Amino acid sequence: MLVSMVETMAKARENMYCIPALSAANEITVKAAIETAEEKNAPLIMLYMHTSKNPQDMLDYGYMATNLARRATVPVSIILDHGPNFETCMLAIRAGFSDVMLDKSSLPYEQNRDEVAAVVKVAHAVGVGVEAELGHVGTGDKYDQEGDTVFTRPDEAVSFLQESGADTLAVSVGTSHGVYKGTPKINFELLEELHKIVPAPLVIHGGSGTGEDNLYRMCRMGANKLNIANELMQGCVKGVETNDCTGFGAYGFFNYIHNGYKEVAAHMFDLCGATGQA
Repeated sequence: MLVSMVETMAKARENMYCIPALSAANEITVKAAIETAEEKNAPLIMLYMHTSKNPQDMLDYGYMATNLARRATVPVSIILDHGPNFETCMLAIRAGFSDVMLDKSSLPYEQNRDEVAAVVKVAHAVGVGVEAELGHVGTGDKYDQEGDTVFTRPDEAVSFLQESGADTLAVSVGTSHGVYKGTPKINFELLEELHKIVPAPLVIHGGSGTGEDNLYRMCRMGANKLNIANELMQGCVKGVETNDCTGFGAYGFFNYIHNGYKEVAAHMFDLCGATGQA
């Protein structure tokens, strides 16, 4: 069933577990993500990052992914990840996404708040949830220089949600996107404080490579959505590399990708505590 993640994350917040948000960019990975969620009897959030310059690509993806999500036996949400502007968020809504994220976290507080509020006004009118980001989660290749400089301020997080109307908030507590250069240092005290005073589910970006102990702890301290991308892609690569793709073995190529993705995804449902929560 296709539902807004606002619904499933509210339950996750109440019961102190986390829902894995899995990057699923095409039919192979969408089917693998949904199949794994059904096997784990878990709610699922699928991430779509729009990198194409052709708007039709998102509409085509939406047609495919929403149809598969509606047929699923567990709750499935589809979110535009790191939407760069108002127009892209509107395109995702047209494509049938259940949720959108507008990422203006690199801008000043007031501009971030106002641009998110503009998306919220439209999205809420048609039943679509909105994620925003406050504090800035950087990239792993610069983590050893920048990893701890852009933490989310709890007092600002509370006011930002009240003023913007966003449903969920991505926070910066020490994770980073992509592959880390340096050792992840998670500010668990900050995450605990944010969970106590922020009246909305919290999102952690940059789950890949953060370390299983760190992720396990965050998912039981107030993180309700954990974004995973790079680790899933590595699983796809491993699925191909560990099989014989020569000769007739090449015909199994897409199955190897599917199975490699599923192996990582299944582990993430367990790690996040989402297994059995559908």
